[in-house]
Amino acid sequence: TLFVLTSCVLSLLPCAMISETFPGVTEVILKRAVLLFLMLVSVILNATDSRAFDVSAVRGPHISDLYMVIYRDPDSQILALQKGELDVLGDITRPSDIERLASNQDVTLSISRGFHLFFMGFNLRKGPWNDRTLRQAASMAIPSVQIVRDIFSGYSEPVNTYLPPVSPYHETDVMTWGYDPDGAKALLERAGWRWAPDGRLIAPGEDSPLKAVKILSPTAQVAPTTAEISSRIADALNGIGIPVSVEPLDFSTMIRRLDLHDFDLFVMAWSLTRDPDSLFAFFHSSMDVTGGYNIQGLHDPLLDEVLEELRWAPDRQSADRAARKAQRMLSEISPWIPVYSRYMVTAVRKGWDGVISTQATSADNLWTLLNMRSSDGSERPVFWCLSDEPRSLNPLSTGSAYDWQVLGLIYDGMIAVDPETLDDIPWLATGWEVETVSGEEGEHTRLTFHLRDRVKWHDGSPFTSKDVGKTLEFLRDNEIPRYFDNVRDILKVETPDDSTVIVTMKNVSFWHLHNIGGSPIFPAHLLEGVDNWETWQPASEPHPSVKGLTSLVGTGPFVFREYRPGEYVHFVRNEDFWMIGGD
Repeated sequence: TLFVLTSCVLSLLPCAMISETFPGVTEVILKRAVLLFLMLVSVILNATDSRAFDVSAVRGPHISDLYMVIYRDPDSQILALQKGELDVLGDITRPSDIERLASNQDVTLSISRGFHLFFMGFNLRKGPWNDRTLRQAASMAIPSVQIVRDIFSGYSEPVNTYLPPVSPYHETDVMTWGYDPDGAKALLERAGWRWAPDGRLIAPGEDSPLKAVKILSPTAQVAPTTAEISSRIADALNGIGIPVSVEPLDFSTMIRRLDLHDFDLFVMAWSLTRDPDSLFAFFHSSMDVTGGYNIQGLHDPLLDEVLEELRWAPDRQSADRAARKAQRMLSEISPWIPVYSRYMVTAVRKGWDGVISTQATSADNLWTLLNMRSSDGSERPVFWCLSDEPRSLNPLSTGSAYDWQVLGLIYDGMIAVDPETLDDIPWLATGWEVETVSGEEGEHTRLTFHLRDRVKWHDGSPFTSKDVGKTLEFLRDNEIPRYFDNVRDILKVETPDDSTVIVTMKNVSFWHLHNIGGSPIFPAHLLEGVDNWETWQPASEPHPSVKGLTSLVGTGPFVFREYRPGEYVHFVRNEDFWMIGGD
């Protein structure tokens, strides 16, 4: 606990920021302010159950019914939690809410550093955003430190890099574009930009000023802090002559616009993983496809080379070097303006045992759902907050975080991540081997997975190697954007028996194990009936043979029962889940 408290406080309130945070105060007042801040954070951290636990001892889920209740407005979320209409509320961002809940005796808070990154992105496929100087000047115009300080009161940290500070691959030696609006104007002027009488910028070689554009942003109802940040970014950009306003959109509408590249500017937050090869997915030119992760459309041959070194690094040392070099290059290219990385805060009402939180994850995680049970032994349902509507519940096409809060309880991968250590742990596979083998076209990574016995799909069908093979080949052959980076390098998949899968890759990469082992596996007998993966709607499609089920069938700990738009998503416990059997 001492280590968590120390590390969190130092990162929440860096020493270099203290004088900026409390300008003009005396040393005594400064010490008192810092002490009060430490006391508040310690209340939260002491409430967090950070005791180590043995994942092999988990035998859940124990709860029979789970309702993901849709509360889109933060005020209604807090009220529902306080009234007992919600048991678990994650993703709490407003400092006033955190402080309010910290003093509530009926609630326990957990806080952890997250793999979270918020940024503003440009559409680099068209002018004026394909001008690097303009992007760098825009970075200098935005007072990120002030914005983050004002809005989050220390529960987030400003960033200027492309991986969050918690990442073991985070690079600090990068070019930074600190807040300097006068410097931004000077940079533009040196590059040949000028200003119209009304203050709008005129690009070099052009006669007309820049046209007014929009920043795509979620609505204030769904994401109030994001909406406020978007507004302040727009004000800052207007201050140097870039005419910008905010276009608030329903999240699913915004995602569709981004998928179709129909935008100028956008704000986005990614929940990243422990691996830095997300940089390849976000910035390699091959990932600039409809619905792909290279939303901004960056094409840079030199960066592509480094990202390929990262993507196909043979070992961790090579991967580390490439990840750091890529971050340095991205800071120069400036396809995004990184703004902040925040801490993950979750509230759980008293009356539940077995809640899991660690230094790496707050309590709103799968392990909590697998381990929690009512303190009084009753079979009461869990009411878990879902802060927006699921977009489509199509696991093949959706990239929405709200969809995957639902889908992540239904579908499993072969490998999972230990919430304490972030190490690989067995899931649908009980073990695996990674080898480098020689072939006609050079060396290849070969992955051999040994699958768990007695695993069943929600419809009672047995889970076998055929499901894994069909899934990987389906994702590869259809070039499905969400999974394309994971499966694009599969050379062949072999299933010598029902419990063994051998995946041979086209090349060698340190990341192949995580990309293949971490991909969700879908039932082969249902995939075979999917004619159009983009329009597939398994949640509303009756199961072809089992009454009462939809085609949203996985091996996960919970079975999908019903989605009522505007109300909730209902699950029941998977009575055949392998963990319950003690395997």
